[in-house]
Amino acid sequence: MGFILNVNGKDMTVETEGETPLLWVLRDELRLTATKYGCGIAQCGACTVLADGEAVRSCQMAVEDLADVKITTLEGLEGKHPLQKAWLKHDVAQCGYCQPGQIMSAVALLSETPDPTDEDITDAMSGNICRCGTYQRIRAAIKDAAKNSG
Repeated sequence: MGFILNVNGKDMTVETEGETPLLWVLRDELRLTATKYGCGIAQCGACTVLADGEAVRSCQMAVEDLADVKITTLEGLEGKHPLQKAWLKHDVAQCGYCQPGQIMSAVALLSETPDPTDEDITDAMSGNICRCGTYQRIRAAIKDAAKNSG
C-alpha cells in the first residue's frame, strides 16, 4: 500500500503496510538512519523524531496515522541547529547511539520553551535514556544552545 509522508520538508511516497512503524519506514525505506531502534516500546527515546514539532517515538507511530503530519529527523536539521553545535562544543556524545533522539527531544523543548529551567530540561528529557550517562553535558549543551539561539 502506498502512503505519502512529509519528511524533512519533502513529500515522499512509501510502499508499506499501514501499521508499519514510522521508525522502520525511515530507516529501511527512506534510508534515514540517524533515528535509532532502542527498545521498541517507546521507553528509551532513541527513535525520537518530531511530528509537527512535537517529540514523538517513531517506533510506536503507524504510517497510516501520519497523513498531513510534518516529520523531522536529525537529518532534517542539516547540522545547522544551535543544539548540534552545542552538542559538539560540550562533547556530549560518547557512544552516540542515543544522541539523535536526545537532540530531537531538545529541539522540541527549545521550540516550546526558548529559555528552559533545569526543571524544564529534566521534564523534557526524562524519556531519553543515555547508557553512557552524559546527562550533565546534555543539560549544559541545551542551556548553551538556548543562550546562543535567542
